[in-house]
Amino acid sequence: MKKILVTMAAAISGVSLLMAQVKPGIEVLRDRGFDVLKGKRVGLITNPTGVDNNLKSTVDILHEAPEVELVALFAPEHGVRGDVPAGKKVTDARDAATGVKVYSLYGATRRPTAEMLKDVDVLVYDIQDNGCRSYTFISTMGLAMEQCARLGKEFVVLDRPDPLGGEKVEGPLVDADCRSFVSQYPIPYLYGLTPGELAGLLAGEGMIKSEKPLKFTVVPMDGWERWMTFEDTAMPWVLPSPHIPSAETAVYYPATGIVGELDYVSIGVGYTIPFRTFASPWINGQKLAAALNALELEGVRFRPLSYRPYYGFGKGSDLGGVEVFVTDPEKANLTLIQFYVMQELARLYPAHKASAGADPSRFGMFDKVTGSKRVRELFFKNHKVDDILPLWNSAADGFKKTKKQYELYE
Repeated sequence: MKKILVTMAAAISGVSLLMAQVKPGIEVLRDRGFDVLKGKRVGLITNPTGVDNNLKSTVDILHEAPEVELVALFAPEHGVRGDVPAGKKVTDARDAATGVKVYSLYGATRRPTAEMLKDVDVLVYDIQDNGCRSYTFISTMGLAMEQCARLGKEFVVLDRPDPLGGEKVEGPLVDADCRSFVSQYPIPYLYGLTPGELAGLLAGEGMIKSEKPLKFTVVPMDGWERWMTFEDTAMPWVLPSPHIPSAETAVYYPATGIVGELDYVSIGVGYTIPFRTFASPWINGQKLAAALNALELEGVRFRPLSYRPYYGFGKGSDLGGVEVFVTDPEKANLTLIQFYVMQELARLYPAHKASAGADPSRFGMFDKVTGSKRVRELFFKNHKVDDILPLWNSAADGFKKTKKQYELYE
């Protein structure tokens, strides 16, 4: 009943932003009088998701805060104010609203340099993540933590929810030969931690490489519990990147985004429902929907659809395929949905199976996102999900035990 009542509040939260059930770390910090930042020169890593529940930017809040000197901003992918397109390099600039210098962490360097941090006493991180290892913001956070440790700078995380809740763990750990900016750390694809909790795990498990210890603080949320998805919080959702316009989309990103790296079917990016489809000119949506629904996968259903993308894969072409409906995010194994789709496509359309229809130049990125070349090698042998299950599920139980030590919320 508790979850139902909170979800009902979330459903009508558009009436007033003040109905939010959860205070993000920036509001808690403000309520505490900015205690951990008083009298210090502050650098801030953020983007448009760094807001309070009335949509005021953390940039502006800290710039106006008494006894807090905001001296530098650090821009991840898409920029501090969200004005840089996906994949485009971010350049150094000056924030028009505050006049504060902005340093790029998505251009010539992906970690703050000693020169960038020379006038900074404490570096603050405030970004809403999507709960997936391949989303680049947690890599930005980890590299910044590492640099702060090396330079003796403090690091503060203003905590925010994991939009998938705090329990969901799926996918293998990252193999050493697949480490990259989309798989920076040996954690599962879905890791079930808030940014603050993840920061604790990265530091506590030795994933931050530095001879010096890191002095870091997490300013926790108020009111968040592990069972809560983002919609349960009734907080306003600000899109963290252009193709995740709603909290609901964050549920679909891990269900389709991995296969999107193979560039052999449309996953809805370029159409009105990003990360919610599997479509191509050669797919009969009725047949594919019937085949997938016959599998009776827990927490998910499929319906046939046709559409013409406005840009990206299949631009201007008529595509057939399926739309994904996650009916129960708790029960659904989100990350395996796309592998079941590839399995059924290979059975229905052998000439278009992923190993033959995908662009081989995309295999490297697919491996980096999954975290292991072995996933692709095992799956491509027979295009059967059963072949990858032992590997895909191998890390979940162990990681759940490890992450318990770093959980800040019940």
